[in-house]
Amino acid sequence: MQHVVIIVNDAPYGSEKLFNALRLVIQLNEQESPPAKVSLFLLSDAITAVLPKQNPAEGYNIQQMLEIAIAQGSQVKFCGSCMHSRGLSELKPIEGCEVATMDDLAQWLLQADKTVTF
Repeated sequence: MQHVVIIVNDAPYGSEKLFNALRLVIQLNEQESPPAKVSLFLLSDAITAVLPKQNPAEGYNIQQMLEIAIAQGSQVKFCGSCMHSRGLSELKPIEGCEVATMDDLAQWLLQADKTVTF
């Protein structure tokens, strides 16, 4: 089974980078042949995507997409240092999203067959 790591650095709303990354995560999870293990790592302003109960005025809903990806079996991790530097480390993330370090990302990359960045 291939391991695909997707890294996102951009805020959840304002651009469509995280939206498109999550569309890809969900689509990769739906592939039957060959199946893939898909991992998503959020850095910089992308970490704000793990904050629950965001209420987008229109269009896509990142929380719903993250919940679908997690239900499909993807691991979703976010940078703890990025949360801390933004004063958000005390906030509880969406269930299934895990705080992580750069070492965690490094381990994923060493195990990955493919890496995609947004």
